[in-house]
Amino acid sequence: MQKDIEITLLPHQVEQAEVINQKLADALNIPLKRIKGYEIAKRSIDARSRKVIFRLQIKVFIDEEPIPQVHTVNYQNVSNAQPVLIIGAGPAGLFAALQCIENGLKPIIIERGKDVKQRRRDLAAINKQGLVNTESNYCYGEGGAGTYSDGKLYTRSNKRGDINKVLQVFVNHGAEPDIAVDARPHIGTNKLPHIITSIKDTILNAGGEVMFDSQMTDILIEFGQVKGIEINFEDKLHANNIILATGHSARDVYELLHKKNLLIEAKPFALGVRIEHPQEIIDSAQYHCDIRSAFLPPAYYSLVEQVGSRGVFSFCMCPGGIIAPCATGENEIVVNGWSPSKRNNPFANSGTVVQVTLDDVQGYDPLRMLNFQSAIEKLAFEAGGGNLVAPAQRMVDFVNNKLSIDLPKNSYLPGTKSVMLDNVLPDFVSSSLKAALPLFGKKIKGYYTNEAILVGVESRTSSPVRIPRDKETYQHPQLKGLYPCAEGAGYAGGIVSAAIDGINCANAILLAK
Repeated sequence: MQKDIEITLLPHQVEQAEVINQKLADALNIPLKRIKGYEIAKRSIDARSRKVIFRLQIKVFIDEEPIPQVHTVNYQNVSNAQPVLIIGAGPAGLFAALQCIENGLKPIIIERGKDVKQRRRDLAAINKQGLVNTESNYCYGEGGAGTYSDGKLYTRSNKRGDINKVLQVFVNHGAEPDIAVDARPHIGTNKLPHIITSIKDTILNAGGEVMFDSQMTDILIEFGQVKGIEINFEDKLHANNIILATGHSARDVYELLHKKNLLIEAKPFALGVRIEHPQEIIDSAQYHCDIRSAFLPPAYYSLVEQVGSRGVFSFCMCPGGIIAPCATGENEIVVNGWSPSKRNNPFANSGTVVQVTLDDVQGYDPLRMLNFQSAIEKLAFEAGGGNLVAPAQRMVDFVNNKLSIDLPKNSYLPGTKSVMLDNVLPDFVSSSLKAALPLFGKKIKGYYTNEAILVGVESRTSSPVRIPRDKETYQHPQLKGLYPCAEGAGYAGGIVSAAIDGINCANAILLAK
């Protein structure tokens, strides 16, 4: 017999099986010996009261031994199957490729950047020398931006597809099984490269192909039907189906579609800064303690405030994390954040951004939001003075319109420069942040402090362009065989939702056959 039940535990009890078994027996009012095993379905932290607890949803096996569940897929060999071109080796592209193999199609991944091992050298040059390789950086290369975004797997996309399938693929390729049960699953930047490489090996072993240093420079079209692509302005690769999974930073792809008179649309996004605190401030506030228990992970927060008609919200919060330089072009500053698997760095950072609407950028050009985004990133570069030094300001100084005399120690490796962020951010973004930050301080004790640093700019929150597609077929309305996919097309917002969209696009190709 099996029963589903929820129990609560103190932090130090979470790893104690004997305590869990006794709790289950007491809750079910049965002898301990009748419990033969249990499986944790979901685990979350409840810090709403002063006593922090864990909530566990558990499947209990009573009078019967649990049968271990095996979640594996025997990928068939598709070497000689119908090819599908997948542009981009990020989460959407990789999961689209795996689904193509399940569906008996041959995926050929076209990736402009390098593989994981070679990417590391280019990332080192970004962090240490402020040098951006425009084809190999935090956004371009094997695994896409997801490889170095620390593997946050939290998503609300449960209506779009099978989240558990995505999580299980990660587990099967080396992620910790805990990601399948934690309320806010997280892999860690230090572990993701190995997992991404393992997924690539699965694709190759099944007869798929992966091409690095291969930029799509044209789409071949005949009578409204995809016929293939041009690579690096010279080579041609032919196929009748393309999954366009290029991510939200491949601006040349939007420009290519626009040049070919294929419909694209301006899309709202969000813009702001990345805010970093000492992690101990967040721990103390969220866990109601002076020193965080060794049995608790670094604390997380999520904040939102309505300022007039605009939403101001935290985004991609990284406990124990690092602020990273994520520019993809020359003379621009873009910041993001990531955490290692242990989240053991001394700082907590989060994007804190303001909604940018279509009305904020006048005109009819479908690239106008992208151009607006790009202009702000160039302003940030100029304000920092070069070499990816980022413009920054202490939090209270920013709100009080005061230039910071100095800046607190922080995790952004290329360095920060004290500036008036009002000179970088649009007025409506700056004024909205100034109104929201003191209010955030009322929600989290210690949040509103000059120990916190604002680093600019957080601008790649989502794509500023949408590539339209049919809701049923997933194909572009003007071009048969073109499947706009995931973040770059405006249909996803993170690793899991991108992976799900990649799966959905692969399935749409199968249905269209």
